[in-house]
This record gives sequence, C-alpha cells and structure tokens, in this order.
Amino acid sequence: MTALSILDLVRVTEDTDARAALDNARDIAVHAEAWGYRRIWVAEHHNMPGIASAATSVVIGHIAAGTKTIRVGAGGIMLPNHAPYIIAEQFGTLAQLFPGRIDLGLGRAPGTDQLTLRALRRTPEAAENFPQDVLEVQAFLAPAGPNQRIRAVPAAGTEVPLWILGSSNFGAMLAAELGLPYAFASHFAPELLIPALQIYRNRFKPSEQLDRPYTMVGVNIIAASSDDEARRLATTQQMSCEHLPAARAASASRRSTTLNATGRLRKKRKPMSMLARSIVGSPDTVRSGIDALVAETGADELMIVSDVYDHATRLRSFELIASAARIAS
Repeated sequence: MTALSILDLVRVTEDTDARAALDNARDIAVHAEAWGYRRIWVAEHHNMPGIASAATSVVIGHIAAGTKTIRVGAGGIMLPNHAPYIIAEQFGTLAQLFPGRIDLGLGRAPGTDQLTLRALRRTPEAAENFPQDVLEVQAFLAPAGPNQRIRAVPAAGTEVPLWILGSSNFGAMLAAELGLPYAFASHFAPELLIPALQIYRNRFKPSEQLDRPYTMVGVNIIAASSDDEARRLATTQQMSCEHLPAARAASASRRSTTLNATGRLRKKRKPMSMLARSIVGSPDTVRSGIDALVAETGADELMIVSDVYDHATRLRSFELIASAARIAS
C-alpha cells in the first residue's frame, strides 16, 4: 500500500480565529493517526492572514504534543529565510521532545512576497545558497566531532531526517545529488511532476540517510459521499487559487453552499492549472484516482491536501480517502 500523509494549511476561515485553526490542525493529526496516515506536515508562510503556520516549528510542537505515533514535520521550512544553525536548533529540540517522530522538509522559495522578505531581513539572493545551507543543517544535526567548536545544542546527534521539497527540476537534482527523499509539490505545480521524478530517480546517489530513491507526491484530494458533493466542497480550494495572482492566497476561506457556485466557477473562471491533478469525488472516484496517480508516478507516498472549509467535513474527507486507499491497495 502506498503510504498516505497530510499537508495541513492551518487555515483561518471566516468562522475560526488563529487559535481555532491551530487546534483544528492538532485534531486532524489525532484522527489521522487513528486512520493510518504516516505523517502530517505544516508549511512556512508569512504575512498571510488566513494561514496560521508562520512559526512552523512551534506549530509542529503543538501538533506533536497532541499525538503519539504519527510523524510531524515541516513541508516545509523555507531555508533561505533562516540561519541553518537556528533551524538545526529548533528541529533538534523537537526531536528531543518527540524522538523518532520529526521530519524536516526544506524548500528554497521565500513562502511570502518580496516586501515581507525584507521584513525577515533576508534578500532574494539568499536562495542561491540553498544547497550549502542544506548541508549545513545536516552537519549540525549529525553527531558533533570531538574538536567541534560550534554545536547546535541540543540538536547534535539527533539526525532529524531531511527532505528536499520542490516544484521544478532544481529540487530533484539536489535531492538526487545529496541522497535525500524528494517531495514534489504537484498539488500546486503539477506541470513538471513526471520529468522531475525521472531526473531524481536517474541521478540518485545513495547516502547515509537513504540507500534508494524515495518519492512523495503532493496531491489535492477531496472526498465526499458523492461526486457532486465533493465538487461543491472543492470550491473553497478553487476560490483560494483565484486569489493567488493578487498574493491573496491566504485570505479567509469562503464557503460555497450550492452547486450553482461550482457552476459559476467553471463557467466564469479559467480552470486553475495548479489543480490539474486534483482528485475530487466519491470514494470510488478517489480510489480510481489514487490508483492511476500511483501507477503513473510510482510514488512511494502521497502527501494529501484536502482543503475543505468546514472542519468536521474535512475530517470526513480524510477518513474517506484513507478508506479508499486501503481498498485501492
């Protein structure tokens, strides 16, 4: 069976504040653990009023404290925004608190706009150092040498597993060169999925962390009792995508309560290319979609985004997805 995991956007909606969004993320993790999901990740986004995961390591701690076995991590930390030493300290501390359960996915995008990037005291050029910064984080998480003068305390020796995140060929090449697992963000950038996976597998070099290629594919999946109901639920995500060109991706989510809203989106708005690989429908539809995606990509794991407005309905979506995947396997 292909492993299933969750990427949670920690959405602040019209009906919830930031605290409720954080508690909802923790509640999703509790249920996901019971349903057999392998991990839940949250991502670093800044200056987005509708996403409450800016302090990503703190959010990970909140989620991990409410669960027992599910892996919790960053999908990802935008490393150019930070000193590698600080990230090693943060995630090493999380590993001390929750041994064997912390993941560190690393990306090179800023996770925000250029104005906010300046508020972070970083420059766009910082991304050019991403490969070296990854190595630096890895070194600080490794066991300290006897004469090592600078140690990341208490991170040294925790060897938190690193992942390279990407939506282009760059991340695939870097993950292959470093021998790290690779997660492709096809839930918002599906165009290069297949070429990136091919590059990663063809160029992979075994490392101490990983002896063979390991791929995770991000995918939007929304499940409901019927195809029509799932399409109605998917309008929240569609409208979020509509806001992206104006850098409003994280504005408060809005519900579409009728199928007429779905029709208006189809008729009046260009289909969002970033949602091209979405799987939306009943359990049978989801099962077929998962089978087809795994057959096409050979993914070892799927990282699922199920961006549904109502919390209880979103939980039900994840439950149906887990059930459909078990039957698909």
